[in-house]
Formats: sequence, structure tokens, C-alpha cells
Amino acid sequence: MGVQDYNSNKKRRAFGLDPVLTVLVGMLLFVSMVKGQSNLVQLVSDEKGNKLLVDGREFMVNGMNWDYIPRGTNAVNANFWQKPDDIIQKALDYEMSLLHNMNVNAVRLYTGVPAKWIRYIYENHGMYTMLNHSFGRYGLTIKGNWVPVTDYADQETQDLLLTEVTALVKEYQHTPGLLLYLLGNENNYGLFWAGAESEDFPEDEKEKALIGETRGRPMYRLMNTASRMMKELDKSHPVAICNGDVQFIDIIAAECTDVDVFGTNTYRGVSFGDLFNVVKQKLGKPLLLTEFGADAYNAVEGQEDQVSQAYYVLGNWKEVYQNAYGLGGANNVIGGFTFQFSDGWWKYGFNDRVNEEIHDVHASWSNGGYDRDMVPGGGNNMNEEWFGICGKGPTDAMGLYELYPRAAYYSLLQAHQLNPYGDGVTADSITTFFKSINIQQALEKAKENKTK
Repeated sequence: MGVQDYNSNKKRRAFGLDPVLTVLVGMLLFVSMVKGQSNLVQLVSDEKGNKLLVDGREFMVNGMNWDYIPRGTNAVNANFWQKPDDIIQKALDYEMSLLHNMNVNAVRLYTGVPAKWIRYIYENHGMYTMLNHSFGRYGLTIKGNWVPVTDYADQETQDLLLTEVTALVKEYQHTPGLLLYLLGNENNYGLFWAGAESEDFPEDEKEKALIGETRGRPMYRLMNTASRMMKELDKSHPVAICNGDVQFIDIIAAECTDVDVFGTNTYRGVSFGDLFNVVKQKLGKPLLLTEFGADAYNAVEGQEDQVSQAYYVLGNWKEVYQNAYGLGGANNVIGGFTFQFSDGWWKYGFNDRVNEEIHDVHASWSNGGYDRDMVPGGGNNMNEEWFGICGKGPTDAMGLYELYPRAAYYSLLQAHQLNPYGDGVTADSITTFFKSINIQQALEKAKENKTK
């Protein structure tokens, strides 16, 4: 080292600029900058199908619908994200650890979650967030007046929703851990009834078609406009819509050309049937199962039925993987979000805000796809409060609770070890893999857990 170099280094040290420290500080700043950057999420569509890339890596969404609603509260008054930070962090660390343990890599959260907690979930538990704006599904407040049924053809409604979603993008677009945006929650069903509780549809097909044209088409057109505006602001995260099954798919094909991903809440039993091919033929877009699953209550036997729940969700996930990119099925599925992580004690009677302390066993709607407890004569068999793959314990003084993983949890823990993009994976090998999952062993594990 020459005198000039030595003197130069002395000056650097005098100002706290030791060469070695300078390099280390630079490296730390670089790591901090990288860690703090939002993720680049891309869609690939080619002759092999559709898939998702996150920062250049293939990403199959092993997702979960997640919320934090203690017994005795509901979706309106739980106010989880307004709790003190230490309470939120404790709840997240407990539940996200359980999710990470089963190889879940994404959660579905509604707007209202502060961006810092999306980042926290990602940086501390390795999971991404699909951020969901309900897009008027449950009504809107327009100029101080509550409107319970959203009219998507109304100009004031359109202005409000477009303002909300563009503000959403501006707030969250640079958040590490953000996976994609989701608009709506089976809003097509909301065209038939108000409120959150599921009901049966009118049987008249002409009536349904008329509702699709008069109320549905303006809604899908507005969703497309919203998607286009959101993507102009944020080119790093796709925009999906959430439809109820494939209802009105021809209207969607005509009106939602700028939407990136077709998301669907689909409950068809152990098999999705023709869902994948219908979406491929009608839309040609990537398919994301935003909700699917089964309840853990047997309406015929009148008791908890963990085995049937695990049977249905495993059958669903097997088909999700088999229809992924390059596997010879529809090749259009980019993943899914199981519904849901824990039981929703508040759901039955929610419109009247009653029975939040009771784990209701009233089945609110009927679905023949779940034939293991199909009630003779066609009675209801879908128990809204029992869809959790975990049971929910009592609420403590801090507003927290314990979870009791069911057989479906331990079955999915095994299922999500499969990487459908892995070397040598085929549709047949996926079938073999799922056959190896022993639901009875998962049930025994669940029983042990609940007695602790």
C-alpha cells in the first residue's frame, strides 16, 4: 500500500469509512433494499399452458382462506387489524406457523389489512398475500347513505369503486409479499340475494339469464375497467376476479378481456368435473381456485365428520395439481385457496347478528356433490360454520384462541409436499401420490392433538 493510499484510508477511518466496514455496510444496504422490494409476479402462457412466476421462479399457489374472528365476534366487529401490535403479532406467529408447517405459501386477505402485516407474514413466515377487494359484494356507502345491493350500472357506484381500487394499488403495490389483487367474492351470487349467507338460486333459467344481462354485464364490464386501471399503476402484480363457479362465463369472456386471472369459488364435491376445460375453452385464461373445500359436519349423522372433509379436499387438490402447466390436463390451473383455515362460528344468523357464541349445526344450503351426507329428500347439507380444517377454541382474555387441526389439516400437510412442476411429475404419479395419503392416520393424529 502506498503512502497516498494509506493516508486516504486514514481519512476514511477518521470519517467512519473503514474499507472493510464500507463493503459490509454496502452489502447490508443491498440486502435490505432487496428484502424491502415488492415481488415481481408474472403469468406465463404458452403451448404448455399457464403458470405463475414469482421473481422468476415457478410458483404453484398452495393457498388458504384465512381470517381471525374469535368466537363471540363476527366479520364486522372482530376488528383484528385494529388490535395492539403485540396481539396481532402473537396471533400471526401462532397461525402462520401452523400454515407454514403444511407448506401453505399464500393466504387470502381482504382489504383492511395494513401493508406492514402483509410484509410481516412474508418476511417472518415466508407466505404471500392475495389482497381481496370485495368490489361492492356486500353493499356500499355512497355519499353517506348505505346501499345494501350494489348497482354496477350506476355512475356514482362506478366512480366510488374505481377510486377505491386505484387507491388500493397505490397503497400496496410496493409491499413485499403481495402476490396479486382479487376483485370481488362471487359477486354474481350477490346479484340474486343481499347479505353474506348463501342461499339457493331461482330455478327459472330465463330469470337467471335476465339478471345476468341487466345486472351482471355492467358489473363485469366495471371489473374489467378496474383491472385495466390497476395494471396501469402496477405492472408487477396480476389482477384476478372472483366469480361464483362459472356462472355467466360467456358474459365474462366478452367483458373481462383485460382481467389476468379467472378466480372462482367452486363447491362441486370431490371432483371439479368439467370446470377446468370449460374455463380453458371459454376464457383461455389462467384459472385460480379462490375457494373450495368441504364442511366437517355430517348432516345425516348429526355429528362431526373429519374423514369426509379430508376426502373431499384431497380429491380437489389432486385435480388442481393434475391440471397444472404441462401435465396433460387442462394445463391452466395456477393453484388454489382451501376454504378455510378455522371454523366460522358467526356465519349462521350473521345477517341478524345472532348466535356468535354457538357452533351452529344448521345446514343453510344444499349441494348434491357432497353425497356423503346428502339428506334424503334433498334437504340442506352444507354447514357454513364447519368449513375449517381446524376447530376453534374458546376466546381468552387477550381475544386470542387455540386451534385444533382436523384430519384435513394433516392430510393437506402431506398433499402440499408435492411440487407439480417437479422433475418426472405426471398426472399418473400425482394419482399415486394422493393414494398414499392415509386419511385414517391423519384422523388419529387429529384426535391426539385435540386431547392435549
